[in-house]
Amino acid sequence: MAKKSEEECQIMIQKSFRTPMVRFLRERLEKAGCIVEDNFFKAITCNQEVAGSYVRGEGIKVCSNYVRIQDDVNQVVIRELIHAFDDCRGANLDWSDCAHHACTEIRTNHLSGDCHYKRELLRGFLKLRGHEQECVRRKVLKSLSANPNCSGFAAEDSLEAVWDVCYNDTQPFDRAP
Repeated sequence: MAKKSEEECQIMIQKSFRTPMVRFLRERLEKAGCIVEDNFFKAITCNQEVAGSYVRGEGIKVCSNYVRIQDDVNQVVIRELIHAFDDCRGANLDWSDCAHHACTEIRTNHLSGDCHYKRELLRGFLKLRGHEQECVRRKVLKSLSANPNCSGFAAEDSLEAVWDVCYNDTQPFDRAP
């Protein structure tokens, strides 16, 4: 399937606003005092091999050259909205602090549905028992590896130090979706 243009991707971002999970997260951000307008989301062409990102003060970027279908865009928007929620509720969230970064990555990967066993099977990961936590750990370590403050053992040590608290923190959901 071909990569999407920025224009096509922007239309897909707009469509994602109609999904229940995206609507829920936007409502919760608003209740937490962080208004998320439609212009908070932008389709861009990315140089790095990532599907999207959240940057404080800039909003959510979806990489048009790394998304193929509507579900890809929905997942990026959901993941990054969870990061935005963490940033909104945690005034002292320090993205350069490896433990802070690990915590928001644990929450995002756990709560977004990205580690659901069906998605994992499609990626070629066939383990059924314990797959979700294994997926979350794998994705957190991959994300932390891009943070210059989390090199070497710092990433794994930070992940282990905050795992229980952050994995069990399901806000703004009552429980993990």
